[in-house]
Amino acid sequence: MTDQARSKWDRASRLYDLATRSDDWRFGPAKRELFAGMRGLCLMLATGTGHDFAFFPPGLQIVSIDISRGMLVRAAPCAARYTGRLHLAQMDAGALGFPDATFDTIATACTFCSVPDSVRGLRELHRVLKPDGRLLALEHMRSRFGPLAVMQDLMTPLSRLWGPDLNRDTTSNIARAGFAIVREEICLDLVKSVEAVRS
Repeated sequence: MTDQARSKWDRASRLYDLATRSDDWRFGPAKRELFAGMRGLCLMLATGTGHDFAFFPPGLQIVSIDISRGMLVRAAPCAARYTGRLHLAQMDAGALGFPDATFDTIATACTFCSVPDSVRGLRELHRVLKPDGRLLALEHMRSRFGPLAVMQDLMTPLSRLWGPDLNRDTTSNIARAGFAIVREEICLDLVKSVEAVRS
């Protein structure tokens, strides 16, 4: 599954900026507000092409990972512009190469709609987060409204061929992985901003 996911996102990296062009406009303010809580040594999941770096507070020490080498190559110019220490690394979210309790903050943006085994990935985040650390996540969610949720269910078998699942219950998955959600806010119904701690 790891090789399959890596190949999928390597292919997607070629058109990723075009496909996500409107995301900075739609979700930029929510990302900036959420990521303002980043402190200490930080881990960022699913680097993509690096556009989220613009929403990080300056002066942090950040490790930003992605399963796709193609994404990381395209993210390198954005990483170089960040006013802090930002290191890029290729890594699978389901098998993080870090010791237990390494990070003070873990940030994600539209990540766990794409990780093949999202609960396993979230448990890895729980493992590498310090006991007093914070998970800051902006994630796609299955809609609360019946007709829209059904449409997401119908579209997901197609959407996952080139990108994310559209209908995951990521809030519940965060709790299943051992986190306690301390704040959540709905952004445009299909996306939630979530702050969580180790429970």
